[in-house]
Amino acid sequence: MRTRLSMLVLGALGAVPFTASAQQPTSQTTPAPSAAAGAPARQMKPEETEVWTPVPPVVTPGAYVNTAPPSDAIVLFDGKSLDEWVMMRDRSPAKWTLGDGVMTVNKPAGGIETKRQFTDYQMHIEWRVPRGTTQTGQSRGNSGIFLASTGSGDTGYELQILDSYENKTYVNGQAASIYKQSPPLVNAMRPQGEWNVYDIVWTAPRFNTDGSLKSPARITVMHNGVLVQNNYTLKGNTPYIGLPEYKPHGPASIKLQSHGDPSPPISFRNIWLRELNK
Repeated sequence: MRTRLSMLVLGALGAVPFTASAQQPTSQTTPAPSAAAGAPARQMKPEETEVWTPVPPVVTPGAYVNTAPPSDAIVLFDGKSLDEWVMMRDRSPAKWTLGDGVMTVNKPAGGIETKRQFTDYQMHIEWRVPRGTTQTGQSRGNSGIFLASTGSGDTGYELQILDSYENKTYVNGQAASIYKQSPPLVNAMRPQGEWNVYDIVWTAPRFNTDGSLKSPARITVMHNGVLVQNNYTLKGNTPYIGLPEYKPHGPASIKLQSHGDPSPPISFRNIWLRELNK
């Protein structure tokens, strides 16, 4: 965000319905600044929605396992073309760098999003921070997956990407956090130069005909085979400044962020998803 499984386990995630009792504790969620009754609205500061403690414990993940797409998967990136992606700003053909079976963020060009739109899905995505990245905090290997775009730019529901290997930052902004909402249960980050894996189960929010919220979004995430978001119920979108809110939308594109931080661009590979509840 701006200045900002193993197959067995994943298969179980896709097969077992989630229940509210499996949700993460709410003690680590974004604080809501208080305001006196009748006080005029003011512009919040980014720091007001940062949470720094408690710090998720570090867990060393197991060895990388190459997870090929299952037979019913929609392959969004197979290392050969960017045909499933367009530029976020104008939906022209994606202009990220393609080579050696990976796609690398083109920071000047901007973020990309899927041509197709989705509702509920299981998603697999791999990402890597280049070796030798020396920046710190939010300036080190920053990007994000917007699980459903709700407008132009960095709007939607963001699963944070960041180099969180021995890199201190606010915990609801580290890798595998739901940005500015839910820190990961643990820090399962691999070091620079190694591939990190997210396996995601996303349930999109539903809205009534009058635009009011019918049911909130939920997410479960495995980071390098380790559970980091356990059926978390989102409070709304994930803004850099301000509090989360819901605005009605339907099926949506998935966005990959081109962040404005000064670190070298990160790379992606092996991106696929399975549509659920169709």
